[in-house]
Amino acid sequence: MTKKSKSVDYRDALIERLKTSEEEQYYYLKAALEDNWDEPQAFLLALKNIADARGFSTFAEDAGLSRESLYRTLSENGNPKLDTLFKMLHSMGMKLTVEPLEKEQKVS
Repeated sequence: MTKKSKSVDYRDALIERLKTSEEEQYYYLKAALEDNWDEPQAFLLALKNIADARGFSTFAEDAGLSRESLYRTLSENGNPKLDTLFKMLHSMGMKLTVEPLEKEQKVS
C-alpha cells in the first residue's frame, strides 16, 4: 500500500478547507499576500490553490480567461499581468487595494 506524503495530505486538507467558504479563501489569500510580501510566488500559489478548490475550469470561466491561460498564469514561472489579477480577484468578489505601511513594517 502506498503511503501519501505529508505535503499531499496537507494540500488536500487545505483545498477541502478552501472549498468551505469564500471567507476562508479571502483570509487565506490575504495572509499569503501580507505574510509573504517579498515572495510574489506565494500569492500566486494561494490563487492556484483557490482555483483548484473552485474548479480550474469554472474559475477560469468566471474570470473570463481560458483554462490554458489560467494554468500558465498560475504556474511556477507565471507572471500575470495586473489586469489578469484584477479579473481573477473580481471573479472571487474581491479587489486589490493599497494601504500605507505602519512605521514598524517599513523596510529601508
